[in-house]
Amino acid sequence: MMNKKIFKALSNDTRLEILDWLKNPHEHFDKPEALLSKNLSDKGGVCVGDIQEKSGLSQSTISSYLFMLQEAGLLESERHGKWTYYRRNEEAIKRLADDIKERL
Repeated sequence: MMNKKIFKALSNDTRLEILDWLKNPHEHFDKPEALLSKNLSDKGGVCVGDIQEKSGLSQSTISSYLFMLQEAGLLESERHGKWTYYRRNEEAIKRLADDIKERL
């Protein structure tokens, strides 16, 4: 699992913050409409616009950050209508942590 895409994605403070925010979205996103209803998806997620708003960065910057995290396998996305919701890929994050623990 350990590859350059993952470490490049993790090399930016804002991308790390996004992963942290998505670990406990109910603590970091106080607008209920920001969160994907469990009725729509068992896995949940946070709307990209709300991630962008919390970060204070441009929509294009956040989109590129989310894309990079998704390409590295650390995030999953789900589209509902015109909205895209992101969530952590907990299985991939656990594998990465296990690989680091084993190798280092």
